[in-house]
Amino acid sequence: MQLKPIRTEADYQAALKMAEAFFDAPQEPDPDSEEGAMFDALLTLIEAYEGKHHAIDPPDPIEAIKYRMEQEGLSAKDLVPMIGQANRVYEVLTHKRPLTLGMIRRLHVGLGIPASILISEYMQGSP
Repeated sequence: MQLKPIRTEADYQAALKMAEAFFDAPQEPDPDSEEGAMFDALLTLIEAYEGKHHAIDPPDPIEAIKYRMEQEGLSAKDLVPMIGQANRVYEVLTHKRPLTLGMIRRLHVGLGIPASILISEYMQGSP
């Protein structure tokens, strides 16, 4: 197997097929072996191509909160300790009020949502 840069979608599909063989094996190759180095390099090439051509934007922070609420069976009332009074919770959930740093911290701890997702609206500009 010879590695080459991934420049096209066909190259990408071929690289995925090569990587699939490693994943289908009973165990991943030893990282210190030549095969392990090949696997690591192949994954690096795939990740670089995906980062450039198949990038996924971070989720909207409010949608992430709603998704976690659905997962955990929570209601807006359950967010009061993390966001504030019920009317404030509804304002946040309808994008009428931005998250504050304190809310972000409490939501991160309380719901386990990565802080990077909760602050992403500030990096992208408010919705």
